[in-house]
Amino acid sequence: MRIKRFCSLLMAAVMGLTMMGCGGTPPESESGLSGLKASVSPNAVPELNPDEEPEAHWNDKPAPAPVLDEDEPEAHWNDKPATPIAGEIVKAVYPETVPFPLESDYMGDNSSFDAYFDAYHKWSEANAARPRLTADEIKTLYPFFKDGVKQFLNGTENRVCSPLNIYMALAMLSGLTAGNSQGQILKLLNAKSPEALSEQANRIWNALYTDDGVSSTLLGSSLWLNEKVRFNADTLKKVAENFYASSYAGKMGSPEFDASLQAWLNEQTRGLLAQQAGGVQMSAETILALATTIYFKAKWDDEFSEYSTRPETFHAVDGDRQAPFMHQTFRDACYTGDGFTAVYKELRDSGMWLILPDKGKSPADLLNNGAAMDFLSDPGKYSKRTEAEIVLSLPKFDVTSDLDLISGLQALGVTDIFKMSVADFSPMTTSRDDITIGQAKHAARVKIDEEGCEAAAFTVMMAVGTAMPEPLPQIQFTLDRPFLFAVTASGSVPLFVGAVQTPIDA
Repeated sequence: MRIKRFCSLLMAAVMGLTMMGCGGTPPESESGLSGLKASVSPNAVPELNPDEEPEAHWNDKPAPAPVLDEDEPEAHWNDKPATPIAGEIVKAVYPETVPFPLESDYMGDNSSFDAYFDAYHKWSEANAARPRLTADEIKTLYPFFKDGVKQFLNGTENRVCSPLNIYMALAMLSGLTAGNSQGQILKLLNAKSPEALSEQANRIWNALYTDDGVSSTLLGSSLWLNEKVRFNADTLKKVAENFYASSYAGKMGSPEFDASLQAWLNEQTRGLLAQQAGGVQMSAETILALATTIYFKAKWDDEFSEYSTRPETFHAVDGDRQAPFMHQTFRDACYTGDGFTAVYKELRDSGMWLILPDKGKSPADLLNNGAAMDFLSDPGKYSKRTEAEIVLSLPKFDVTSDLDLISGLQALGVTDIFKMSVADFSPMTTSRDDITIGQAKHAARVKIDEEGCEAAAFTVMMAVGTAMPEPLPQIQFTLDRPFLFAVTASGSVPLFVGAVQTPIDA
């Protein structure tokens, strides 16, 4: 089987820090990580006086354009501003990706073909120059992915989460914490130091981010700050450099500031989670909200024919139902694991694993015993694979989840950030010693149809022609009972993992 870079769906994480616990001294400035440069408004981090008018301290105009590293060509950075948001004090600039040329845009005389091949050459060079995650880097991610998916996908209803999105949210949070609060996050994310975690998160960001007009994996980050609290400018700049995070200041609890955050979430996730984003609100007690997002969209390498889609029976937990099944036959490998069978359906420059539990087993069984995530971490090591003609029957699905992460994170060992007496957010601010995490929510959605896959997510924590081939045996792979799926990218990074208990009704 051709194992390509897996499908990039990511998800968005919105995290907020609510009032309740912080102390200590902010660390000295350290930079040296390559990547985005951020500019900080002169009004960004004054010694604010809560009794004075906030407008005197916070700039309601977009910050100046970031200063780019001389070693990084300006062509790699996008200087076109996004939708302006009042209160912007640190502006992050996303990388600009070279568009993939469409043949239909170059129809005409012979010179048009020359232009097409020139454009394709530029795209190919840019794609080859993108950073790639090493096998060892990906391996360090899997302990958290395995434990996190087990915690957050338990249940008998449709569920989906973005382990990568939650990872990025926690990685950002680690830069705002110190002491044992930070140590627990580092341990959960299998990181040796906060510097190593920030550098790895930056590499993940740059390895996955793409928007070439044919496929999209868009990651976004932002901080939403209480205008009456003093914040550490050095920390804001580090977060911008490592996570491409812009910062905004405003009146917490006001409808206007909530609307700005909701609009930012909708813009970053292309409206795919509009209902969930509309429910994100910051209270007057909120110190800051940290938001990370991911949006993914790609077409199948070989699209399904709509003429082959027809109603068939899906054996759901709550009884049989009719669902629209897509059909396709292709030659590839079929994997047999401990209690499951799996095949890979290619998306453009990515893909989706379809994991069908054996009869008598459920998706939860494969998550609880770790078999599914062990397989996803290194499919190539599985010797039980059969090259075959896969006759795929796949129900269309649209899976959405709105998850509360607090109990799951506590079960995974991250506890101090939820306790006022021990939470340490001193790298972010020393003007308050009562900060703690009051919310930790995660929303995600993955949908597929004949053309391809679209997905998004966020997390909320209020404080992310060759010769004719030989005939092959034919394998019927019909997903007519609850099954797992995983959208993966850049080797084996799971952007989204979900359980389909019930597909779309016919």
